[in-house]
Amino acid sequence: MKHYLSFIIYHLSFRHAVLAVMTVSSLFMASTLQAKNVIAPQMYMFGFAASFNDTIVHFTEIQQVDSTWTDAKGKFLLGRDNYSYQLRDYLASKLKMYNRTCVVVFNKDKKKLEKRYLKMKRKYDSPKVTGFDIRTISVQDFRFRPINMNATEETPVVKKPAKKKKSKKAPKQKEQ
Repeated sequence: MKHYLSFIIYHLSFRHAVLAVMTVSSLFMASTLQAKNVIAPQMYMFGFAASFNDTIVHFTEIQQVDSTWTDAKGKFLLGRDNYSYQLRDYLASKLKMYNRTCVVVFNKDKKKLEKRYLKMKRKYDSPKVTGFDIRTISVQDFRFRPINMNATEETPVVKKPAKKKKSKKAPKQKEQ
């Protein structure tokens, strides 16, 4: 009788576990079907870059970027990491400033973004916080390029060039 009860308890808990997994997976499937990516006709954004190794901070000018991808509600910019990689790569290649932490701030409303821009700049330019060298990157020097989220399912990532491998030369054969 003891084994029979443990057998019933095991199968009941197994059925509950299977039902729980099925419920969670169906909820997951439903949420992924509803979350569609859409193209926003325009988005305003600016970039911010800083390093822990020095006091130089960079701000890009506010830029209008056409054909950006957002979530269905339009409040979440997709490919943000790619936009920040664009700024990081520009700083490394053109200005020789490596290992910068880059952030992209965005909004569909330009006025709201301008307020955020001024607020961030004031934090680094205030009399309480001294010693920062604030540099502005103009639109002529750097411009964000739209990311095509339709090309792949995943966010395309800007890759660093691979390091060249040292090739081992085959030993010369002796002539006979």
